[in-house]
Amino acid sequence: MNIITGKLPAAKRIVIYGAEGIGKSTLASQCPDPLFIDTEGSTTHMDVKRFEAPTSWQMLLDQVQYVISNPAVCKTLVIDTADWAEQLEINELCRKNGWASIETPGYGKGYQYSAEEFGRLLNKLTEVVNKGVNVVITAHASLRKVELPEELGAYDHWEMKTSKKVAPMIKEWADVVLFLNYQVNIVNVDGQGQLKGKNKAQGGRRTIHTSHTPFWDAKNRFGMPEEMPLEYASIAPLFDGQARKPEDVKQFQKPDSKPAPAPKKSAPADPAPKEKTSEALQGFVAEKDLYLKKGEEVFHIKSGSVVPGELLGAEQISRAEYDAHQPQPVTKPEDIKNLPTEYTEPDPRINKKLRDLMIESQIDEWEVQQIAVSKGYVPAGMRVADYPQDFVEGWAVGYWPQLKAAIMDMRQKQELEFK
Repeated sequence: MNIITGKLPAAKRIVIYGAEGIGKSTLASQCPDPLFIDTEGSTTHMDVKRFEAPTSWQMLLDQVQYVISNPAVCKTLVIDTADWAEQLEINELCRKNGWASIETPGYGKGYQYSAEEFGRLLNKLTEVVNKGVNVVITAHASLRKVELPEELGAYDHWEMKTSKKVAPMIKEWADVVLFLNYQVNIVNVDGQGQLKGKNKAQGGRRTIHTSHTPFWDAKNRFGMPEEMPLEYASIAPLFDGQARKPEDVKQFQKPDSKPAPAPKKSAPADPAPKEKTSEALQGFVAEKDLYLKKGEEVFHIKSGSVVPGELLGAEQISRAEYDAHQPQPVTKPEDIKNLPTEYTEPDPRINKKLRDLMIESQIDEWEVQQIAVSKGYVPAGMRVADYPQDFVEGWAVGYWPQLKAAIMDMRQKQELEFK
């Protein structure tokens, strides 16, 4: 038997989903030599290769089969979009079985049959990939409310606008699932804090998310940064077989970027290294956390993330100056006396985001446990380190201001009881 080691070159299976008009089709059109199966007419304004719009499920399958038989026709096959393709499949299923709707069989059976039929398309797309042709599937996004008991247990979750049985199949099939969204910052404008005061939205730049959170579905197998600017340069390395790494900064420059001139040999060395300006950092992966200011807005670029092009010319500031622009904490002055006088840092196995918040606010593990148990979310005695990660991200981290306020209220009541 042969044993193969090392990375194997292969075509990519990519899913791109997001809100209407955010740029899914445009991003897909910039992939290598794309050929579109346009199920909804979203490429009529674009200069791209496309099949005739499929009017039936079988017609769509035949178009995919054509690429399998003729792989030289393109380098990337784009299915635009998955939710409209699924509707063609459902229409065909209802016609063949004489159903009035997919709900006719009852008890979710129709959606099970639909998922099995949609699996035929994914199998054919796998054959396309095996022929060396990349496959990109686009999809619309829908917002679903995830409800947990009582006031601290609800949050919004973005997911693909396909049926509940088809969406997991697409995610499992893909190498990369990219969620496109607008990055909006909420800023308090009256000094009362974000929870009680008047807020306004700032920003609105388009971003690509590559990692799963409780608030959206995403994944990648190539070590990509969690958040990137919505531009083709962000995903171009996927098609070169190269993962994003801090040392590979040149490949993430915009196409019109010019290489920095080499330093003159005669120039004396600086006595101390200077901070890089944002002009020098633009288009590169940040080697450390950066704090930038542009106009009245401040930005935090995490280590390993790409510096967005729109921050070209922004002033680099210190962490302290960045913190000074952030909304004031919701903790009231009278709550300070309720903080423990001696504090022991929580279990290092606790989710890092939650642990950092606990340390910053001097909150003990037992206090988080007491609130979670009182709400009925977890059994008594269960350690915070053992809480499900989706629950930690969605409840404890996602609703930290409310959780912190509940703990402060609990401390105050306990102090009164012992007086």
